[in-house]
Amino acid sequence: MAASIKGLAKQIAIAGGLETANLLRAAGVMRGARGLGAICTLHHVRPREETAFAPNAHLEITPVFLDLVLDRLKSDGYRFVALHEIPALLSQTGSSQPFAAFTLDDGYRNNLVYALPIFEKYDAPFTVFVAKGLAERTHTIWWETLAALLRREERLGFDFGSGHEMLDITTTEAKGRAFARIASHLHRHDERAAVAAIDLMARKHEIDPDEIVDDLVMTPAEFNLLEASPLASLGAHTISHRAISRLSDQEVRDEMEVSRDYVAAITGHRPGSFAYPYGTREAVTQRQAQIAREVGFDLAVTTQAGVVTKRSLNNMTYLPRLSINGLYQKVRYVSGLASGIPFRFAPNRS
Repeated sequence: MAASIKGLAKQIAIAGGLETANLLRAAGVMRGARGLGAICTLHHVRPREETAFAPNAHLEITPVFLDLVLDRLKSDGYRFVALHEIPALLSQTGSSQPFAAFTLDDGYRNNLVYALPIFEKYDAPFTVFVAKGLAERTHTIWWETLAALLRREERLGFDFGSGHEMLDITTTEAKGRAFARIASHLHRHDERAAVAAIDLMARKHEIDPDEIVDDLVMTPAEFNLLEASPLASLGAHTISHRAISRLSDQEVRDEMEVSRDYVAAITGHRPGSFAYPYGTREAVTQRQAQIAREVGFDLAVTTQAGVVTKRSLNNMTYLPRLSINGLYQKVRYVSGLASGIPFRFAPNRS
């Protein structure tokens, strides 16, 4: 219960900050905070499915909300640009109109079914980042598997390193604590082994992790269909979707190069952009940003919150993004976030 109260308090605090930022923006305060523009992060775009336990709700927005976001940003004066245009835009002088670029991670089928028509409605370019292991069904999506497993069961066993431990997950709050604990374990230990343990546990409970990937992620043929749109482009997103800060330099290089070449095989040209899995400060460092440059990417994006400024030219393979977060589906929050005002008050701003 304490954990759920803490989470709710955090959401309230963030929502309050976004409300304040939007009011300041509307009053014309701190205009310079918005920088030159923003790169927006999305994952799922699909109709909402009501469920009591939704630990991944932050990763999905509804098609209606995406439509509202594009309409609001257009009304706020943003021009919609393709991700690959950003280096040239940062080199230009004189334009005061901010830009917005849209990115969607992991290659979910709903990006084709629901997001594409909305981007076409607003003539808004967008980039979908492809993880080869998901597209080829050789890897699984542990956070979706774990959510499905916890949603179904009331007791679950897991080894956190000190032997098999039974978890009581009879309530939604207990399920949330279990999800957070297993996710924390995965991010602190061998990710490949932790994912394998989650998949094995799911199969024992008659949940097929491979079927989940097949249900959610586009096939190469569907990526081809998506990329046929003049507004769509594909970027690389590793093979395995592991946090690359915890891999050796050679593993990082392999993950980048193989995923780059895989996208090139689908589209017929090498992608210039890359998205780091998870994208947090813990998941990617400047060392991996350097490798991304060496591999030949023109730009690479994190999930670290921030707007794009002239200074971004000096660090094009470690760009910030703004999360269009499913927990905050109000367009005034998007305006507040894109204003850049929240980051003027955030600690450890980059």
